[in-house]
Amino acid sequence: MDRNSVIGFVLLGALLIGYIFWNQKSTETARLEKARQDSIANLNKPKEEQVRVDTALVALGDSNRPAAAFGQDALAGETETVLENELVKITFSNKGGIPKTVLLKALQTSEKEGNNKLKEFKTSDGQPLYLQKGSFNRMGLKIPSSTGELNTADLYFSPATVEKTTDGGQRIAFRLNKNSGANQYIEYVYTLKPDSYLVDFTINAVGLQADLPKGSIPFQWNSQADRQEHDMHQERLNNQVHWRLADKEHDYFTLQNRAEEKLGPLQWLSFKQQFFNITLLAKKDNFASAEIHSKVPESGNIVGQEMTTLGIPYNGASTFSFPMEIYYGPNHYKTLKSMDVDLEKIIPLGTGIFAFVKYVNKWIIIPVFNFLGGLTTHYGLIILLLTIFIRIIIAPFTYQSYVSAAKMKVLKPELDELRAKHKDDQQAFGMEQMKLFRSAGVNPLGGCLPALLQLPILVAMYSFFPSSIELRQESFLWAKDLSTYDSIYNFGFTIPLYGDHISLFTILMTISSLILAFYNRGMTDQSNPVMKYMPYVFPVMLLGIFNSMAAALTYYYFLSNVISILLQWVIQTFIIDHDKIHAKIQANKLKPAGKSKWAERLEEMQKRQQEMQKTKKK
Repeated sequence: MDRNSVIGFVLLGALLIGYIFWNQKSTETARLEKARQDSIANLNKPKEEQVRVDTALVALGDSNRPAAAFGQDALAGETETVLENELVKITFSNKGGIPKTVLLKALQTSEKEGNNKLKEFKTSDGQPLYLQKGSFNRMGLKIPSSTGELNTADLYFSPATVEKTTDGGQRIAFRLNKNSGANQYIEYVYTLKPDSYLVDFTINAVGLQADLPKGSIPFQWNSQADRQEHDMHQERLNNQVHWRLADKEHDYFTLQNRAEEKLGPLQWLSFKQQFFNITLLAKKDNFASAEIHSKVPESGNIVGQEMTTLGIPYNGASTFSFPMEIYYGPNHYKTLKSMDVDLEKIIPLGTGIFAFVKYVNKWIIIPVFNFLGGLTTHYGLIILLLTIFIRIIIAPFTYQSYVSAAKMKVLKPELDELRAKHKDDQQAFGMEQMKLFRSAGVNPLGGCLPALLQLPILVAMYSFFPSSIELRQESFLWAKDLSTYDSIYNFGFTIPLYGDHISLFTILMTISSLILAFYNRGMTDQSNPVMKYMPYVFPVMLLGIFNSMAAALTYYYFLSNVISILLQWVIQTFIIDHDKIHAKIQANKLKPAGKSKWAERLEEMQKRQQEMQKTKKK
């Protein structure tokens, strides 16, 4: 490995490390506003006392209650109704007329000969996976009244029964009647499609033009993300709120980094977890606005909470309808993309300065990964085949890098002579080195550029594997879950800059990197301490960073290193003829060497620097 190759890999590593640190950094902005967010959360909790008072008023027939009072169906008590298909089971309550629990059952991973292959969802400890459960989760319209604001989430709707739809789906409708008059009501209609995570949700309002606020009706949506994965730290790094504005612009924030956001008209709003999300999508008209508040509770079981008030546009009509959809499902790229609303953008396939690698993932990695997934369900084999495929793609760059290294190896004796001749005069050595490269027809960047060109692939893999729900809870060898780290031993305490466990794939990745560096030691400038030791220091630096990364990622890097070692050995031993390269270099020396403009500028700059140094010595 020549000096330029080392520089290339060092630059590559520095960029990769910088990207990792940037991607994982988090601030405590939300925690600094904990008191204010707690107060907001309290305001959005179910108003049990108000419900009891309203029920009492209904039971007593109090004629002094506000004209806009609702909820006479509270006398019937709470009832539950279930909509269910192969993928999801949603239990609704007539209290609020909203989903009470959402159980995710399975993931559609592929289709073969018309048969769906389902993968069952479980939490990291093997329990059923509830995407929504608990009293914090609620939705409801906020209606002004003479005694204060009513929230339909606190009121009782008429019990609903399940109806079959013509396409094999299921439908229920909850109605909240106004106490003071006939044919005045709010209605929630839900339709669950067969083999889908989408629920059609339509809000109907009839005869309430005097009660509903003109312009925009506030719609409250509270959602809580409970712990589902093994690594709580990674879950919180991926706990985000995403949205798409009316002008199609997509944006998001991470709950650990920000606590609130106010938005104008928007098409959809998504509460994203590491591998799942709940999204509200407007179907016809956009939401008029959104005011989002979030918090990260100091709890080992709650990942994050969001409290949002959406504005539903209302023109004051006596008969009003607002259709939307609710997505309760996985962050599965193919599924989200099929919805054609850019919802797949919530999957982090490339962000920040490396946002461009998302195209590598979209156009190359994901299609190939899905194709291989259709051939086998063995994800250890799929990653191996994917690694081989990627190495084939970058083979031309790799080969040129090895050829450049071979040429530098042939020139090493002459470079050593120049170094001994000029000793501490680096300027003179640099000029003579460039002349030697030019006369030998060697590109000094031959080892550097191929290394940098591999960077998009490395970063794309860094983004892809931890985000791939297909790898969630897939085991391989000692790794129980390829989507998280493969711990073979837990210390019970944390070692600074390393962690509280040993990841074996990370250890293998580091060892293979050291072997690769040792194999290339003969092509490195051993007189320069930086060039001599950097190839060994760099893998050790990555050891602590990758110890908590997804096992699929470190397994991929390990395989890539092993393939590099094998390829380099084969190419250096059986393909590259060093004697032939040496003869060609000697023949090139006899030819008149033409200077490129870049070489001329570099040589001129070196001459000026050399003259300046001589002037300073005088």
